[in-house]
Amino acid sequence: MRRASHLAAAVLTVALVLPATGALAAGTDGSTDAVAGSSADGRPHPGKPGKGPGTVVEPTLVARATLSADHLTEGPPSGALATPANGRQGPFAGQVVPGFSAMVEDRDGTFWGLPDNGFGSKGNSADFHLRIYHVTPQWRTADGGTGEVVLDRFVQLRDPNRLAGFPIVHEDTADRLLTGADFDVESLVRAPDGTFWIGEEFGPFLLHVDADGVLLAPPVELPGVRSPQHPHLAEGEQPTLAASKGFEAMAGSADARYLYPITEGALLTDPDQRNRTIHEYDTRRGVWTGRTWSYEVDRTINLTADAFMTGRHTMLVLERDDFDGAASITKRVYEIDLRKVERDGHLAKTLVLDALAIANPDDLAPDAGYGTGAEFALPFQSLETVVRLRDGRLLLANDNNYPGNAARVPGTPDDTELVVVDLRKTRAAGGTATVIAHRGASGYRPEHTLAAYGLAIRQCADYIEPDLVATKDGVLVARHENEISGTTDVAQRPELADRRTTKVVDGVEMTGWFTEDLTLAELRSLRAVERIPDVRPGNTAFDGKYEVPTFDEVLDLARRSLTCDGEPVGVYPETKHPTYFDSIGLSLEEPLVADLKANGLDGPRARVTVQSFETANLQQLDRMTRVPLVQLVNCSGAPYDLVAAGDARTYADLVTPAGLRQVARYADGVGLCKNVMIPRTSAGTLGQPTPVIRDAHRAGLDVHGWTFRAENQFLPAEFRVGDDPAAHGDLAGEIRVFLDAGMDGLFSDHPGLAVAAVEGDGRG
Repeated sequence: MRRASHLAAAVLTVALVLPATGALAAGTDGSTDAVAGSSADGRPHPGKPGKGPGTVVEPTLVARATLSADHLTEGPPSGALATPANGRQGPFAGQVVPGFSAMVEDRDGTFWGLPDNGFGSKGNSADFHLRIYHVTPQWRTADGGTGEVVLDRFVQLRDPNRLAGFPIVHEDTADRLLTGADFDVESLVRAPDGTFWIGEEFGPFLLHVDADGVLLAPPVELPGVRSPQHPHLAEGEQPTLAASKGFEAMAGSADARYLYPITEGALLTDPDQRNRTIHEYDTRRGVWTGRTWSYEVDRTINLTADAFMTGRHTMLVLERDDFDGAASITKRVYEIDLRKVERDGHLAKTLVLDALAIANPDDLAPDAGYGTGAEFALPFQSLETVVRLRDGRLLLANDNNYPGNAARVPGTPDDTELVVVDLRKTRAAGGTATVIAHRGASGYRPEHTLAAYGLAIRQCADYIEPDLVATKDGVLVARHENEISGTTDVAQRPELADRRTTKVVDGVEMTGWFTEDLTLAELRSLRAVERIPDVRPGNTAFDGKYEVPTFDEVLDLARRSLTCDGEPVGVYPETKHPTYFDSIGLSLEEPLVADLKANGLDGPRARVTVQSFETANLQQLDRMTRVPLVQLVNCSGAPYDLVAAGDARTYADLVTPAGLRQVARYADGVGLCKNVMIPRTSAGTLGQPTPVIRDAHRAGLDVHGWTFRAENQFLPAEFRVGDDPAAHGDLAGEIRVFLDAGMDGLFSDHPGLAVAAVEGDGRG
């Protein structure tokens, strides 16, 4: 039996400590050392983050410089076979500079920048010369500056001593200049003696060149790892690494004795395709040490783009997805400590910054396109450079894949951008009302995608809410319903046409495709689509881009993120149709608890709250986990488990004083349909509040309301603006009425608007 008492959120200071690298400190279980208000049985209340004044880190843009996408340097024409894009077609009358895949800091405020192989493949890059450019940014800062990038000289990579070990493009020339058809150079470490170590992808190889770019030794191969582009791949030999998934990222110790290259992709035979292996190479002895570490990317298709050693054991890792512009999900810098692993064996990751959410108070990128406003973003497909500068700030730069990328302005090739980000400490907002991102920021991205959850986090939601259903092989995934014809492109997949069927779920007959009839692999082949395109046509621009996330991925995203108040992001999962799933042998409760335990989120400090419209599974979970539980209450009808058992109780019975006291025996809160709290009049306006919020509080239950949406068609009549049902009305006005009635938190499809309303109500 659960004893709960209604507690105001504890007032505590969240002191997020900055380690030497400037990273945000949080426990590997996703929690800080601070404990929020909790019930008498030791469980925290649902959505009670215990927010108060504290210190957080706000990544802030302090300097920016750009190099024109069309900038050409001396040399022969390049790009004759490059894929035309954005109004540009080769050959170009000189050597293109397609951004920087890696940079190192020089001692005078300048840098050395390494472009990659040129135009993306061996076949189209034979006319691109591999170079390391000397880069002098004329920074634009709050004090002025032109914001230009000057390339005053370069080091040409070449192999006059014939050490490459295979025929190169300029095989029979004296200089033997290296090109993008020979190597795909991606990462860079400078040794104290002025030589450069380069991580390469075609092999993958390590290359060692002198200060003038001359190859000093044969390329270093990683035993047992070969890509399809490896020059010595024998006929019939199977590659072990996908094409161009080699050493995109590489960090080096301060003395360059040890190099730490990271495979951009997983080994093809690795059963865990989220694993990226960090290797250690001893440059003094010229051997691989055999030490390896497992870095887990947030999504299977994410890439490790760059790395930078910040201490003897600590390293920054730049992780990115393959999207650009508004579609971007992951452009993040994490810190890892090679001595710290999680219970699953992967290195613990601590978020340093989200490059999609950088403060820009000095307007250092005026009218430069998408992501250049007060909240600055680096939404480039190939955000590929991170350097911790000597003053502790971070340098970030992009590879623009010239002429292919146009993240800022559609149809215009992206410039190469260099930015400096300061990890400034600032005061966090205070207050107690909780904002739960309903299916993520589903007002702006297709629901239940990592894109929607990530945007919700950037919009300052306290919790993200996944609805959970099971696949045929028992994996929990985030979908609004187990019938997925309206939320994925399954109907356009002829290979799955035979899976269309009719079922009865919770007494309702429905026809379509169901998650329980698809394995996880089959489900992951699908892509999400907007569920209500007529209401949210803007979301359809993202149809077909995002996979269905697993619950494990949602938990990983949350525990590796922080709210705008500096707290770990909470997760508020809902079990969908638990009685039905029990009936087909796919119980939801056991895998849910297992996923929480595997992610270290099963303890009393974990920011997790589990909800359900049914009662029996919550009572079962009450015996299985210590995380808070919430009884959802619909506007009408009854919990299906009660219907199936022949129990006559309805949702209306659950919210009587006696019913709420009974709920409090197994749950910590109630999630109420808005009309249960404040019904609407016949005119569609808000009526008088019912006593349910007061009665729930008396029973020791917190009250969260659902669902607050900005579109006029969902708002009470007095808060609609204009006649367009899909236009946004006064969501803040509606929210304030419910907060005044005593509601403790709310679910919203538009978490940014909800946060603004809550802060305007005194939260800040």
